[in-house]
Amino acid sequence: MKQLAIIFCLVISNFSTALTTINGKVTDMKGMPIPGANVYLQGTYDGSTTDENGSFSFTSSEIGTQTLVVSYLSFETFTMVGDVAYMKNLHVKLRDDVNTLDAVVLSAGTFSAGDNSKVNVLKPLDVVTTASALGDFVGALQTLPGTTTVAEDGRLFVRGGDAEETQIFIDGIRVFTPYTPTTNNAPTRGRYSPFLFDGITFSTGGYSAEFGQALSSVLLLNTIDEPDQEKTDMGIMSVGGGVGNTQKWQNSSLSFNVSYINLAPYNAIFPNRNNWIKPFETISGETVFRKKTNKGLFKLYGAFDTTDFELTQEDINYPEGVHFKLNNKNFYLNGSYEGKLNDTWIYFGGLSYTHSNNHLNIIESAVEDNENSMHAKLKFKNRISNRFKLYFGAEYFATNFKENYNDEAVDNANYGYDSNLIAVFSEADMFISKKLAFKTGVRAEYNQLFKEANIAPRVSLAYKTSGKSQLSLAYGNFYQNPSSNILKYNQDLKAQNASHFIANYQYNGDSKLFRAEAYYKDYSNLVKYDTDFADINSNYNNNGSGFAKGIDFFWRDSKSIKNVDYWVSYSLLDTERDYKNYPTQAQPNFANTHNVSVVGKYWINDWRSQVGFSYAFASGRTYSNPNKIGFLNEKTKSYNSLSVNWAYLISPQKILYASVNNVLGFKNINGYQYASTPDMNGNFNRRALQPAADQFFFVGFFWTISEDKASNQLDNL
Repeated sequence: MKQLAIIFCLVISNFSTALTTINGKVTDMKGMPIPGANVYLQGTYDGSTTDENGSFSFTSSEIGTQTLVVSYLSFETFTMVGDVAYMKNLHVKLRDDVNTLDAVVLSAGTFSAGDNSKVNVLKPLDVVTTASALGDFVGALQTLPGTTTVAEDGRLFVRGGDAEETQIFIDGIRVFTPYTPTTNNAPTRGRYSPFLFDGITFSTGGYSAEFGQALSSVLLLNTIDEPDQEKTDMGIMSVGGGVGNTQKWQNSSLSFNVSYINLAPYNAIFPNRNNWIKPFETISGETVFRKKTNKGLFKLYGAFDTTDFELTQEDINYPEGVHFKLNNKNFYLNGSYEGKLNDTWIYFGGLSYTHSNNHLNIIESAVEDNENSMHAKLKFKNRISNRFKLYFGAEYFATNFKENYNDEAVDNANYGYDSNLIAVFSEADMFISKKLAFKTGVRAEYNQLFKEANIAPRVSLAYKTSGKSQLSLAYGNFYQNPSSNILKYNQDLKAQNASHFIANYQYNGDSKLFRAEAYYKDYSNLVKYDTDFADINSNYNNNGSGFAKGIDFFWRDSKSIKNVDYWVSYSLLDTERDYKNYPTQAQPNFANTHNVSVVGKYWINDWRSQVGFSYAFASGRTYSNPNKIGFLNEKTKSYNSLSVNWAYLISPQKILYASVNNVLGFKNINGYQYASTPDMNGNFNRRALQPAADQFFFVGFFWTISEDKASNQLDNL
């Protein structure tokens, strides 16, 4: 019995001393020691931290196969599976975590605004507090470099591209008719309210293979995933009013807003050359429904608007003026779902439908347009690792366009086309380190209308030059169908093409942001015709070409001056093209060589007010003077506009807002209209074309009723 007790004690003693020592050293990839790293066996309490030399040592009673974990902030977690008996004198090299805020960002040609972006050029708040924007996201983006000032139009013209070369997407799905209709020399506005969006990505070139049918740029708008509170917004403005409401439930929410605009008060205060028979009037509404599921988020977005106006415009060739009447009805529906298949796979599906109906009367002509368009998309994302992400998917576009034209010469002429296009795309993000990253992809499209297939490669890279700066390069090939104004007459064409080359430098730190970006664009297969305007009798071909090159600068600083936030942008553009009815290659009349924008905002605490200004300068644009030899042979004078705004916080939920565009009343000229026949001296008389809405005064009172009584209304402006 005594011998058994001795044997038992020896066994227990040997067991208690059978501990394994695990030791080694932790460094970065360059061999520099990492002190303070956590080292432990997964699922146990056994472990330690590294000392100042990166060394670690601890004992464990575990035996057999175990998982060793090494982790440290801003580095990827290291795991090692093996027998603990061999975990001695280890040398663990940790790799930089490429998902940290100081990691390189693929940003060439892209401006982002949203809380989820690592580099914000604009904040969502900027869309509605920029003096010249008047609450329109397009107006705010026109203060960024790369855009061109075309005051009488109002759409986005980017880096020598026509406005039709920029496409807009909501939650990744195409918007086919993003602007409200207008008449000649009167700027349009975007149809959609900025209050329902929390993310904006504006790509001026070299964008992702996921997006196509845009020769120059894409604008991506993302609706709010989850509203912060239930609330009701009301606004009374000098030209109309609006109301919005948000309701929340356990796993879902609903937001909507409706508005009414009538420009009769504006026309009374600022008379112009137009004789308004019926002032511009529009009623619009939007709604977003969101539903969370166990593995994803469903969104349903809908928008409608109807617009009416009638006027007689001054015209040098018609002493009585030109009568113009328009009635437009537009409906847009967008549904999408994004969810997880597992820990590494995410999928997205979306569908949009657009219906647009236009009734126009121009002099003695009556025109009715009907467009029905659809976009469907399915894509997948596989997060293979922190350093490699794969995206691929497919999408389908369909458009049915019909036009009925009737006047004294033509009785019920019908034009139109049906377009169907299918595309597949694949793209990969590869992070070599925190300093170096690549994005490479390809897009393939088949166009049923032209019986044509196209392959469009895209590639970009970024290198971190310091903790706050980086260099980026991008290349992309892009295709886009001709516009409806062409296709309704002739479908025996092919897609137009552009290639982008971009080099970018960016500094971001201490609440300061600087960007410099050089680019070159090469156009081919642009549509040409041989008449003054595109017509059923025109001869069409794809022999057009062109180029655009330049450099853009952007600087934003919200720290150097107390309570002041400002940004400055400058663009230098050299562009020529031979397209439409151009007899030779020339600088198009929508392009400015120089564009400057300065925006400033100042918060006055004692006055509980924010005041701001926005100044825009653009060099003259080309026009053809028939009294001289040549095409697009002269330029207008430079464009200048100074806009100011003021917001007074009456209470945390009430605000009074006022803004004036072109407060100094600059007489800007967009070009000239010449008489169709010469005078007795053989000269063609002319009249200046000035923007119909070059000066605009706006006053509004906004009131938010919410559960959060401390809500600051400025956050909603």
